[in-house]
Amino acid sequence: MTTVLSDFIGAFVTLFVVVEPLGLAPVFLAATAGHSGAARASIAARACFYAFLILTGAAFGGAALLRAMGITLPAFRVAGGLLLFSIASEMVLGVRLGRDSATAHQALGENGRNVAAFPLAIPLMAGPGAITATLLIAGEAHGDAARLAALIGAILAVVVLCWIVCRLATGVQRLVGASASIVMEKLIGVLLASLAVQFVMDGAKSLFS
Repeated sequence: MTTVLSDFIGAFVTLFVVVEPLGLAPVFLAATAGHSGAARASIAARACFYAFLILTGAAFGGAALLRAMGITLPAFRVAGGLLLFSIASEMVLGVRLGRDSATAHQALGENGRNVAAFPLAIPLMAGPGAITATLLIAGEAHGDAARLAALIGAILAVVVLCWIVCRLATGVQRLVGASASIVMEKLIGVLLASLAVQFVMDGAKSLFS
């Protein structure tokens, strides 16, 4: 029992540091700008659900899947960085939705469904770092059911924290105001672009080292 608890604590601390749930709030607000409170609640729930599925899948068969497809973790990191950069550029420069309102509403609805999976679930919650950490911890379990259960429990705890942060962020934004939210969106877009470049640099460095 003590071993399982220590495994849970170790996995939780590792994933908490890598995922950084507290830093998710401004990104969540920027990515869901223009959505209602109900839509944001739905996006937060779906994003956390997707992240849980991704990390749980990585724990049970992620390494085997990557090997079977011939994909390395550095390559995955580069791809994630490039995709994240495209989202960051849209946040900073704005997205041209189209002229008629029907098209605009349709695009906004599609964006609401998509941001739950990308960039919130992946690569922000279940990014290359979190997937790598999960793969390493799962490898150390050597197929032991109790240790794998501790890892899954840690993943669930971190994801629940992410959900709590996202839900509280909406209330905080109401206090801040619309103008500050727009400034925050642009600033977070720049920070995400920097994070994307760092993903690509780290992945390229690992590929060529």
